Amino acid sequence: MTNLTAKDLDVLSQILTGEEMACKKAKIYANTLTDTALAQEMAEIASAHAQRFSALFSILGGKQ
Repeated sequence: MTNLTAKDLDVLSQILTGEEMACKKAKIYANTLTDTALAQEMAEIASAHAQRFSALFSILGGKQ
């Protein structure tokens, strides 16, 4: 792992929080939309946010 400064960790933490919230919201939308095409799109968006979260989390050396 690279040496991260306190500022780097703070920014990374904020981005992780944002990705987590965006993923959760997209999942909620995917489960509540009645239009199947939109629901599928929201599920794909949730998946993209989850993948970014995992990639960023791995920078911290965390394991899922």
